Amino acid sequence: QVQLVESGGGLVQPGGSLRLSCAASGNIFGYTMAWYRQVPGKQRDLVAAIMFGAGTNYADSVKGRFTISRDNAKNTVYLQMNSLKPEDTAVYYCNSPKSGYFVFAWGQGTQVTVSS
Repeated sequence: QVQLVESGGGLVQPGGSLRLSCAASGNIFGYTMAWYRQVPGKQRDLVAAIMFGAGTNYADSVKGRFTISRDNAKNTVYLQMNSLKPEDTAVYYCNSPKSGYFVFAWGQGTQVTVSS
């Protein structure tokens, strides 16, 4: 069973940057991987996804500010977040979406707080 561990979150001022990491305990080669975020009382929303062939897509709210990437040799997915806004505050998770379900168990997530 592959386990996912998210890290890199923290408190940052508006306009700042953070780089999140999602380390998998096993092979993620060939899987589409994605970052999601969730605020209390709301559903978990897709932020960005990266396909096996390295194609990417982004939520409209983060286009031009966030960049998803992957290092298959390290079984790690990254999310570079620039020009952060207070509305980016959430717990961020990674997983692999597939046909309406998620391939892996959810990790603990990493909290991102954007505040002055």
